[in-house]
Amino acid sequence: MSRQIDAVIFDLGGVLIDWNPRHLYRKLFDDEAAMETFLSEVCAPAWNLEQDRGRPWAQAIAELSARHPDKAELIAAYRGRWHEMLNGPIAGTVAILEELHDAGTPLFALTNWSAETYPYAEQLYGFLGRFRAVVVSGRIGLIKPDAAIYRHAIARFGVVPERTVFIDDSAKNVAGAEAVGLRAIRFTGPDALRRDLAALGLPLGG
Repeated sequence: MSRQIDAVIFDLGGVLIDWNPRHLYRKLFDDEAAMETFLSEVCAPAWNLEQDRGRPWAQAIAELSARHPDKAELIAAYRGRWHEMLNGPIAGTVAILEELHDAGTPLFALTNWSAETYPYAEQLYGFLGRFRAVVVSGRIGLIKPDAAIYRHAIARFGVVPERTVFIDDSAKNVAGAEAVGLRAIRFTGPDALRRDLAALGLPLGG
């Protein structure tokens, strides 16, 4: 099979790292429904995304706590106990990463992640060192799925979009990548990813 791809760009959270605020908040809520309400209406994804865009955590916590003073302690935990939202690597995807690295495939990462918390991930997960370069949204003030962050990554990594595959668990982020010419795969699990990458001719052990 002819190889169609020269480089691979990975998302991190939900693809290589099991990040989920529920890992923390299930410890803080006895009621699952109440937890889901909190995570959809207070510390909502759109609120967290602004930290991924570069908003300082101290500012975010202070502003949200002022609007929800009765939940200030729970809001503060989002940053103070952030590390408890990490539930380790997604082993099957890390295995794919290692196989691609061993085969000499150029590997990169593009992640929506706060600049303040990303260094913790670097300390915890040695496999992040497999990437030739990483674009962290919070460091540049751009977020997926905005076209600008993909264009920034393409230029930074020096890749040819149509010969580069981008992997993300978000349908919106996959669509954003495709809109600028990248090949893209929606991540649903390591086994499906392995099949999709092998179909593109990428070197995988099995």
